[in-house]
Amino acid sequence: MKAVGLDEPLFVRRGEGAYVTTADGGRYVDWVMSFGPLIFGHADRETIEAVQQTADEGTTFGATTEREVELAAEIVDAFPSIEQVRMVSSGTEAAMSAVRLARGATRRDRILKFAGCYHGHADALLAEAGSGPATLGVPATAGVPAGATADTIVAPYNDIEAAATAVARYGEGLACVIVEPVAGNMGVVPPAPGFLEALRELCDASGALLVFDEVITGFRIARGGAQERFELNADLTVLGKIVGGGMPIGAFGGSEEIMRHLAPVGEVYQAGTLSGNPLATAAGIAVLRRLRDPELYEELERRSARLEAGLKDMALVQRVGAMLTLFFTKGSDPDESGARSVANFSQASECDTARYSEYFRHMLERDIYVPPSQFEAMFVSLAHGDEEIAKTVEAAAEFFGA
Repeated sequence: MKAVGLDEPLFVRRGEGAYVTTADGGRYVDWVMSFGPLIFGHADRETIEAVQQTADEGTTFGATTEREVELAAEIVDAFPSIEQVRMVSSGTEAAMSAVRLARGATRRDRILKFAGCYHGHADALLAEAGSGPATLGVPATAGVPAGATADTIVAPYNDIEAAATAVARYGEGLACVIVEPVAGNMGVVPPAPGFLEALRELCDASGALLVFDEVITGFRIARGGAQERFELNADLTVLGKIVGGGMPIGAFGGSEEIMRHLAPVGEVYQAGTLSGNPLATAAGIAVLRRLRDPELYEELERRSARLEAGLKDMALVQRVGAMLTLFFTKGSDPDESGARSVANFSQASECDTARYSEYFRHMLERDIYVPPSQFEAMFVSLAHGDEEIAKTVEAAAEFFGA
């Protein structure tokens, strides 16, 4: 919480619907929603009951269960690019494993990532990251040896020319291009027109695999994530968050041709005792089966659009589906140029983080919990009603003097 001027973090005691209650008795409208997975809000009854019933049967076995297959089937049904799925225990583990698989399948070492895109805290992927590292004002982290990132190439997000230059220079040794198709860890930054399509073409031309990190976007901005929304398929997809219904889980998947390189069939080792944990898979199934209903996404879009409409005249708002960020671009409120946008990590880094900190504390004093960083997203859930949206817009208007 130091990023927003608080010496102590909020200690949450419980959540219910769109609200969290803290240990000191505060009750807040929650726009963080555990950073994305809680589409149905806190303590969703159906999800809780699924976990409780499963816990009665045991919490971990170190062996496969039918629920893993059922959850994998939901993922495969939602993502046409995925034929097989491997369960892990976190988004970090999923991204790390997907990169290892890409290297093993292509017999190449180098990877291309984009500044400000966060793919978990595996060493090779912390060359330049957003979210936590960005908030602390550091491009990477101590504890990562130089050799761990020696084969990691970093280009600016949304810069097609830079990506093409990197592929032209390193293409023969490039195992994969990994990207957040909608950046969510430098704040919400949509892909520029043609950017994702250009990455697809560059990978096809060079033989590298295109890896979409959909830990945040998967099942949130559409049932089939960014790949459905932008009508583009990746070679490997990294998932987390919602596929566990708020429980710790991760997954990665792709075509049978690529996935067969994984052990025990193939030569790329990956394993984990708690992978596909029965509690997490039970929660994930309870959520994903309900998300087959397209009307739920239409309702999420309506609520998100209303929140955006209420905030956009006060500061720069960037939204894709049910995730959005209020950017405090330096200069004025609103920006005098009228041409406000944040397209990459460099531009996000120029935002007025001190002003955002003031905004965060203002909102918290009015019982509204927004992300504790300029570089995070607000997540709209089906538990957020018109009352919560109106209260949030009113409090923001008071801050901006609107």
